[in-house]
Amino acid sequence: MITPRLGTRLAVVLIAALAATGIRAEDVTTPLPEPAAADIATAPVRFDERTLFTVRGTSSFPAETRAATIGGRILRIARDSSLSPDMIGVTPAALGLDIVAGGTTILTIVPADAALEAVRPETLAASHARRIQDAVIQYRSEREPGRLLRGLGLALLATGAFAALIFLLRAVFGRLEAGLERRVRAHVATLPAGTFQFVQGKQIWDAATATVRGVHWILLLVLTYFWLEFVLVQFPWTRPLGEKLLGFVIDPLISIGTGFVDFLPNLLFLIVLIVVIRYGLRLFKLYFSALERGTAHLTGFEPEWSMPAYKIVRALAVALGLVMAYPYLPGSGSEALQGVSVFAGLLLSLGASSAVGNLIAGYINTFGRVFRVGDVIKVGDVQGEVTQARLLTTRLRTIKNEEVTIPNATINSTHLVNYSALAASKGLILHTEVGIGYEVPWRQVHALLEEAARRTPGLLAEPAPFILQRQLADFAVVYELNVYTGAARGMAQTRSNLHQNILDLFNEYGVQIMTPAYEGDTPDPKVVPRDQWYAAPARPPEP
Repeated sequence: MITPRLGTRLAVVLIAALAATGIRAEDVTTPLPEPAAADIATAPVRFDERTLFTVRGTSSFPAETRAATIGGRILRIARDSSLSPDMIGVTPAALGLDIVAGGTTILTIVPADAALEAVRPETLAASHARRIQDAVIQYRSEREPGRLLRGLGLALLATGAFAALIFLLRAVFGRLEAGLERRVRAHVATLPAGTFQFVQGKQIWDAATATVRGVHWILLLVLTYFWLEFVLVQFPWTRPLGEKLLGFVIDPLISIGTGFVDFLPNLLFLIVLIVVIRYGLRLFKLYFSALERGTAHLTGFEPEWSMPAYKIVRALAVALGLVMAYPYLPGSGSEALQGVSVFAGLLLSLGASSAVGNLIAGYINTFGRVFRVGDVIKVGDVQGEVTQARLLTTRLRTIKNEEVTIPNATINSTHLVNYSALAASKGLILHTEVGIGYEVPWRQVHALLEEAARRTPGLLAEPAPFILQRQLADFAVVYELNVYTGAARGMAQTRSNLHQNILDLFNEYGVQIMTPAYEGDTPDPKVVPRDQWYAAPARPPEP
């Protein structure tokens, strides 16, 4: 254990040893911890679009403000012809070393500046002063009248050469295009006639001229670049732009290339995702197509549901793929893409509300078995055969061969009559009414109507037709004939045939049809004698 007395003795011995070796005790110091270089804010001092050196800042004097102040002082010195660059030097100051020109202080080098560069303050001050001198000398040299006149002459000479080359290229490519046209026309003339079915002469000429013009424009752009760069670097005011001109072309290409290389892993993921979804949907389509054809069966699943169900699966798969792919898209986290997504969603919500309503209604019609293609339906006042049932609209062909397109939302919002739904299994009832006078026996009327039904093709014998006496009107009895048919298609023609047979039979047996009514009447009472209750073709019941 080291006691205080022992520690004092060790210190005396150490000082004596340092004195013997010629090293001063004050030179042996423990360095204070300095902040990491990455944590120190620095800014470049720029003069005449060139970076001379960097400086650090403090909380009260930020690095950017200090660098801008130093650059402004150097500019004032460079513009002051009374100050010679040799007058720029280093002098001691209270806080460190000052770099001055005449009586103007350009900047002060403090120990912290030297520590940042890991050099002695004297070395750093001398380096900065030398760079300032060189910058001032170059600034004044580039703006000398002789130098400017020389640059102007070179720029004019380059401009003349540039104009001459443009005219030369125009003449050369004009002749080249004319010669190429002659060669193409001669070559096209030798082609067989059948060749023009695949490659037309104009297409060959368009491809050739596009190639020539493309080469012409590339050469013009290259010449323009070299001319512009040469002219810009001749003058100190435009020199920075000329030096960066190549960067304006190369930097975007480098950025694109670098971005593409960085994007390759995400691109591979997106390609795999697209392939999986694409071929997965193909397998689903094969299965649903088999369900539609009837070669595959699924309990409780109707064949006409196959394609709508596949479209639902496809939409869900695409939506899931988009959700999975979004984080891997370029700029997916940028505010610009997020803004575009919000804007697109807003447009979709405002403009696609009716489309979404029709889409939902289309699925309701399909999976609710409201109707099928080929059914005869009536929507509102439109009646016709369903020729096409899509998710958004349904098309009907009327009896007059008119095609009517009805939005599915309209179908769901109004009543719909399906004439074909029960026609094949239970029969569709067609009905018609006639008004017959009170003097005609109702049994005879029933027999006439039943016979008219039997004579009409397309009507079912079973179930048998039935007749209702709908009304005892002012001048006649209203009879309603109800008949069964097994097909809704062609029911208008069937009803017309039924009317024809009713007219023929009633005329044949001398029975007057009173529909709708008539004015005046005979003095004879309109009654049916009992002996005429079963007038032909009616038959009395069996005893």
